[in-house]
Amino acid sequence: MEEKEVEVKAPEADAEPSCPDESPKENLIPVFIMGKRFFVPESFTIITAMEYVGFQFKNAVGCREGFCGACATIYRLEGDYKLRTGLACQTVVEPNMHLVQIPFTPAVKAVYDISKLKPELVSIQRYYPEVFRCVACNSCTKACPQEIEVMDYIQAVKRGDLETAADLSFDCIMCGLCAVRCPAEMVQHNIALLARRLTGRYLLPRSHHLEERLAEQREGSYEKDIEELMGLSRKGLTKRYTERDLDFEVF
Repeated sequence: MEEKEVEVKAPEADAEPSCPDESPKENLIPVFIMGKRFFVPESFTIITAMEYVGFQFKNAVGCREGFCGACATIYRLEGDYKLRTGLACQTVVEPNMHLVQIPFTPAVKAVYDISKLKPELVSIQRYYPEVFRCVACNSCTKACPQEIEVMDYIQAVKRGDLETAADLSFDCIMCGLCAVRCPAEMVQHNIALLARRLTGRYLLPRSHHLEERLAEQREGSYEKDIEELMGLSRKGLTKRYTERDLDFEVF
């Protein structure tokens, strides 16, 4: 997982927004960001709230659409003992929320040559033996912002059912929150990634459409079209893009 850097301008506690004239006309609520209290609009997400009070995210903030998993967050709510997890770009602030960003999840990713592995349990056991330490506590599932049944796909891996594990983990965004909460110290998202790669390479039927397109590429069927596109100006490319034919058949 790529490391994410967060640069902070160290705004003062209880600070007003950096641009008061542009602040929204709505109620402000108190939130605690890394131990300091700030007042932010009640409709803001955690990311927009942090930016509102002066924090600056410089690198690898992510897509801001809940898809890339870059903005993993841990927080508590007032009067609630639970340690909660979420994505900062999707989680709306609540009064007296105590939160902190996780800039990087230190989850070791195994290095392997997929072409030399077999679609069997032994392949995962070789690189992630800790999968058998799972105690089925379900903390990983509760932490997942995608509502994936993480514990279920780990159990599928332990049974050697890689196809089920791949299917259950398909929507994983690799945020690492499951690994953060795991008492068995597993890296569930990386285990699932290996299961999906083994399934995709060895267990799923190959698409005949893919084979046809690859054969056409080897024959040079698209060389003329590519050369034509490469010779277009930016304006010409824009025109071709807006006029493209979207009435294609979906197989």
